[in-house]
Amino acid sequence: MKVSKFGGSSVSNAEQIKKVLNIVNSDEDRKITIVSAPGKRHKEDVKTTDLLIRLYEKVIDRLDYISKKEEIIQRYADIIHELHMSDTLLSTIDQTLESYIATLKDKPSRLLDALLSCGENFNAQLIAEYNNSQGVPTRYISPGDAGITVTDLPQNAQILDQSYEALYKLREYDEKLIIPGFFGLSRQNYIVTFPRGGSDITGAIVARGVRADIYENFTDVSGIFRANPSIVKNPEVIDEITYREMRELSYAGFGVFHDEALQPLHKDRIPVVIKNTNRPDDIGTYIRHDREINSNNVISGISCDKDFTVLNIKKYLMNRQVGFTRKILGVLEDYEISFDHMPSGIDSISIIMRSKEIQHREEQVLNDIRERCEVDELSVEHDLAVLMIVGEGMHRIVGTANTITHALAEANINLKMMNQGASEISIMFGIDVIDAEKAVKSTYEYCYNGQCLKI
Repeated sequence: MKVSKFGGSSVSNAEQIKKVLNIVNSDEDRKITIVSAPGKRHKEDVKTTDLLIRLYEKVIDRLDYISKKEEIIQRYADIIHELHMSDTLLSTIDQTLESYIATLKDKPSRLLDALLSCGENFNAQLIAEYNNSQGVPTRYISPGDAGITVTDLPQNAQILDQSYEALYKLREYDEKLIIPGFFGLSRQNYIVTFPRGGSDITGAIVARGVRADIYENFTDVSGIFRANPSIVKNPEVIDEITYREMRELSYAGFGVFHDEALQPLHKDRIPVVIKNTNRPDDIGTYIRHDREINSNNVISGISCDKDFTVLNIKKYLMNRQVGFTRKILGVLEDYEISFDHMPSGIDSISIIMRSKEIQHREEQVLNDIRERCEVDELSVEHDLAVLMIVGEGMHRIVGTANTITHALAEANINLKMMNQGASEISIMFGIDVIDAEKAVKSTYEYCYNGQCLKI
């Protein structure tokens, strides 16, 4: 059995939806399909999800929202008319939006989740109805009916384990199943959305629940590139990558696949393939638990993300003070700040975090660290970029780190810090944000022209 998920660009208009259903109907093993909300039809277009957010803002600000609601309905009307379908669904869309607004306008977080879910939900109903009209037995299944039960924190749903047993029953249906992505139903009977990009998460959850043989994630690219194609010209496509490598690359800016979607798949070792809706015969990129390492694929990819802040802390004889690091982390915990890296020396420690984590409360955090930890020096640096070199085979090759630092030196890039994780599948380099793109280009040239492997 295959579970297939199609992203927003894949279901953005009637033509794309026809492509999707051609793919789904061409393989009897593609029993379950997860769909996103309609994405952009062209570069200047607005995603349906963004239109729904604007509708929410109008309602909360007590402004006239009718024109915004009609703009959303028109997105689906355009698809319906081009597919020569009945207008019946448009009345359902209107009534559903009005019902959510009427019942939840005094509960903003609940209203936002309910409206956000509509993009995927309406699209799934539309696609199922159209496929049925073409003579293919197809059933729309809501996340609630599918058994996707989640925690009750708005915009941050987490799957509950009881869902997997319920989802297994989806195997009993004979029809093709279309399920909307991005949200589930809490025990309190509220619609709750996953973090943005959560249709990937829904697909992964369903794949695990039905014990699929493979999870196909269709998007608008033929796999995952070794580096950002907007920075590196014509980068190679990765043939095969592990869950761990994908997690590292996703963290540092690879946006093709939502990193949280790997968790349910990882547990049952269900492979993922990233494929192109517009070129479905392309092999794509496979994400697996393990992969073969050879001289050509030691380094899987190079990624760089921006907007990091680093706290630099110095304390003489820090290494002899039991519990010193715990005190620092205790301050961060009090402010509910998560961090990403923590390189250290015997008398110093640096804590790297996303800048948004400490934004608007930096001074309070620094003062608390000074007071509770009695540090000798404390400084903060902004505008840091994090360059990640990722590969399962790096620990087997002598001199990989030396080659990367040489590439950065050749490009005249100042290296602020370096950290290799315990897993030995990634090396992190902290650099100035102005050097981010240059760093990706220079390291890519060195790694994929053979220098990394010759040392």
